[in-house]
Amino acid sequence: MTEPTTAQRKVRVERDTLGPMEVPADALYGASTQRAVLNFPISDLRFPRVFLRALGLLKRYAAEVNAELGLLDSTVAQAIVQAAQEVADGLWDREFVVDVFQTGSGTSTNMNANEVIANRAAELLGEARGSKRVHPNDHVNLGQSSNDVIPSAIQLAALLDIREQLRPALQELRDSFRRKAEEFMPVVKTGRTHLMDATPIRLGQEFTGYAGHVEAALENLGVAEDRLRELPLGGTAVGTGTGRHPDFAERVCAKLSAALGFPVRETSNHFRAQSCLDAVVFTSGVLRTFATALMKVANDIRWMGSGPHAGLGELELPAVQPGSSIMPGKVNPVIPESVIQVCAQVQGNDLVVALGNQWGNFELNTMMPVMGYNLLQSIRLLANASRNFARQCVDGLRATPRGPQTVERGLMLATALAPVIGYDAAAEIAKEAARSGRTIREVARERTQLSEEELGRILDPSRMTEPGFTGGGAGG
Repeated sequence: MTEPTTAQRKVRVERDTLGPMEVPADALYGASTQRAVLNFPISDLRFPRVFLRALGLLKRYAAEVNAELGLLDSTVAQAIVQAAQEVADGLWDREFVVDVFQTGSGTSTNMNANEVIANRAAELLGEARGSKRVHPNDHVNLGQSSNDVIPSAIQLAALLDIREQLRPALQELRDSFRRKAEEFMPVVKTGRTHLMDATPIRLGQEFTGYAGHVEAALENLGVAEDRLRELPLGGTAVGTGTGRHPDFAERVCAKLSAALGFPVRETSNHFRAQSCLDAVVFTSGVLRTFATALMKVANDIRWMGSGPHAGLGELELPAVQPGSSIMPGKVNPVIPESVIQVCAQVQGNDLVVALGNQWGNFELNTMMPVMGYNLLQSIRLLANASRNFARQCVDGLRATPRGPQTVERGLMLATALAPVIGYDAAAEIAKEAARSGRTIREVARERTQLSEEELGRILDPSRMTEPGFTGGGAGG
């Protein structure tokens, strides 16, 4: 039995420095990409759309600048510009086939882009795929190295997704918490510390705290964005900038800034920027910090909605789906639970990013792809989860009468008596109330000389939600 021919297998042969390589006939990518497909059959993880957008834009403006500097034929440059913009616009996403778990510099992904753009540009010039009329290295990669392009694309993609996805989502969640804080401010309930009853608090005050977590995250993101704007582009292989025009990176950054509407700049220290992706680690840390706070908030809301009869039952969460396949009528806090899982994933991603940054051996970090993938996943997960949390849960929360009803029976009302009758006497009243099942007011009525009017004023739970003493001088 004879072997099928190349034509029968629907492949074409392309060559790289290692020799010939069969490539699917209809693929825009070439030999280097195909080798990576064969070398890294690890996972189904690929760089996300926003990364390909950033990579396409970098290649586009690199070609424009190289043409302006007289280093690239204008006809070839214009074809590269169009092909790279098509990559940025998502026309060729299916051609980016390299696994995230690949060479630590991301060279395979950079070559994937170079080959796709080169072959598409050749087509635009009337030549066949694989003709090398436009060369992936000599033309598309001119003045660049994977070692500066990949970290620059990661940072640019992070900036795009923070600006377009995460920041608007956090603003929406913050505003949702603020509206609920105002709505719930009249509701006085029992505060809790160590999971035990504490002095009264307004439900609205709790939600003011939740809004504050999001506000802090937005402020921290501003610092992270400023660090991400400093791109490693221009360092080429080891940070020296060999093989590129001295003005190349500055001019590419200027074009990116004008096109995207926010500033990016060439790093002031290429040796640092390529050996350690500090801006990526810092940004991931900001995301982790918010994820830990958001997890706490989602769990608070989950607990306050617990029951509804055998739990706290202070909040009524929107019923978005049946909660059990066996228990009719059961409704679970599924939206907060999804948020909690996202927050756990983000914290795990951050560990990978932190570990990755330690692998900057000499002049190059060699865990760029997985660091970039995890950072971008965390940004998008937090954006989607925050937006969904606001719309599917927080906006529809309702306060129940349960919180205010428990305040009168709370033992911590005795705190308001301490400035009037002393700590020890107030503690005895609290103990007696706990033993007898009576309220603090009922026991204090028996054990003190305070009038009903004085007890009403001192034990007013709403006054305990504000700074200051609720009673008069000690010793009453």
